[in-house]
Amino acid sequence: MNYPSGSRGSHPQRVAAVIAAHNVGRAVAATVRACRAIPGVDLLIVVDDGSTDDTGRAARAAGAVVVRHSVERGRASAIETGVKVAAMRDRPDGPPRHILLLSPDLGDSAVEATALVEAVFARQVDMAIAVPATGREYSGYGPAVVRRLIRRKTGWYCHYPLSYQRCLTREAIDAAMPFAGRYALEAAMTISVLRAGLSVMEVPCNFTHSGADRSLGSLNRPARMFDAVRATV
Repeated sequence: MNYPSGSRGSHPQRVAAVIAAHNVGRAVAATVRACRAIPGVDLLIVVDDGSTDDTGRAARAAGAVVVRHSVERGRASAIETGVKVAAMRDRPDGPPRHILLLSPDLGDSAVEATALVEAVFARQVDMAIAVPATGREYSGYGPAVVRRLIRRKTGWYCHYPLSYQRCLTREAIDAAMPFAGRYALEAAMTISVLRAGLSVMEVPCNFTHSGADRSLGSLNRPARMFDAVRATV
């Protein structure tokens, strides 16, 4: 991949991978190692969101910059912490890093995020959202409702309104902050970015989850649907 030069100085554009993790143990280590193979990623940040196991130690041993919350504060807060750490590590004479949001239990499949990074770099979109390579939509009443509400508010049709893995420019991140809490994060982020007049696209990726991340909304689907719908009305 050819890295585009930033608007400030001659330094190339880079990416910070931000991983919010809570009690995933050593599973996060494989994800961190895989992220190191993603072109453009030069900063790996794991926000240990109040874990009571060895999540933070495993991430640090794998080469990540680890920031710890003393108590669990939720994914939205953890991501905001990661974004702030990335901003602190940006070069003052270079462009701000793009932000790559990934789950901690992707393992080796995290390298699939290369497609998201390439979409932001090569296609000049502001936010690239991962969708399964199969092309199938989320089924069920809840996702369909969220999909329709996002389209009503923005005019954009999304196949996977609750997809978490995504790469964003810093402008898109700024438009989405402060992030919506609980399970409204993804839907609210998409709406905010589109309403800011920025571009969004869905990109096929073959991610797999080990199941170690038990903070995902799929474990409490009714609550996730309620929060997502609330974010879009």
